[in-house]
Amino acid sequence: MERSELACRAREALAMQSPCRLCPRRCGARRAAGERGACGEGAAARVYRAAPHRGEEPPLSGVAGSGTVFFSGCTLRCVYCQNHPFSQGGAGEELSAAELAGVFLALQAAGCHNLNLVAPTHVLPQILQALERAVGDGFALPVVYNTSGYETPEALRLLDGVADIYLPDLRYADGDAAARYSGAADYPAFSRRAVREMWRQVGPLATDAAGIARRGLIVRHLVLPGGVAGTGEVMRFLAEEVSRDVRVSLMRQYTPCFRAVGDPVIGRRVTRREFDEAVAAMRRAGLSRGWVQEGADEAPEEFLGESLAPKRAQMRTVRTRNRV
Repeated sequence: MERSELACRAREALAMQSPCRLCPRRCGARRAAGERGACGEGAAARVYRAAPHRGEEPPLSGVAGSGTVFFSGCTLRCVYCQNHPFSQGGAGEELSAAELAGVFLALQAAGCHNLNLVAPTHVLPQILQALERAVGDGFALPVVYNTSGYETPEALRLLDGVADIYLPDLRYADGDAAARYSGAADYPAFSRRAVREMWRQVGPLATDAAGIARRGLIVRHLVLPGGVAGTGEVMRFLAEEVSRDVRVSLMRQYTPCFRAVGDPVIGRRVTRREFDEAVAAMRRAGLSRGWVQEGADEAPEEFLGESLAPKRAQMRTVRTRNRV
């Protein structure tokens, strides 16, 4: 995208940030005046960590790693968030647009396959400003929009032609569960609308000759104890209302932490049987392209992918630790 268009999108996003309506909460905080939004953030982008990451899905990590930028703050309030020190706890360093552009360029110089923006929605204006600057200095990596899926149509419209790869979560099928565990009863409706729009924009995953992602949609789904995530319904939605060609990353690494410790429902790990049932639901829906997390409970970061074929020899094992 041309710098002039990125600058125009950045101005539109800034107007949406104060009063803030960037995410479905539409909290109305005047962030430009110093107020903090429901995300916990003010006028600037804060970054907790930026580095090459070799623990994403294989087409993202490749051999050189995905250039991940973890932003502070979040539009959700998940009681089990493993990133709570910076998603909800305030950790992170405030960066100007010029400094953020420098981070993007440094990740490109490090040889990363892509720029992976983690929890980016509430700082979309600053990201667009930084991209406009970085493109002027030669930035050319595919942009991965790594999101909880809690998005508005207006924000996604600004990303059309900017995001090359969408990497959303699809966490819940039920609003009551979303309200209880992430403070967002409207999450199912907004996340489904978002995934449909992402598919419209970028379509199925496309990779280069080396198997590295260049464009497309990958949907992550974290299996939760007690069927809380509604995995069967989530898989049905993807297959019937998006496409059976969508790549799905089915994750097993849930570990109770933060405020989930001691919870009567989600205060435990996912059992082998629960995860097997989730895999079966994925297969019944006809979603045969993606990655399935395997391994014993002691090694939750082991993934088997690129196929759901029953023979382990047909699957490539990678080590990964995905955002929850």
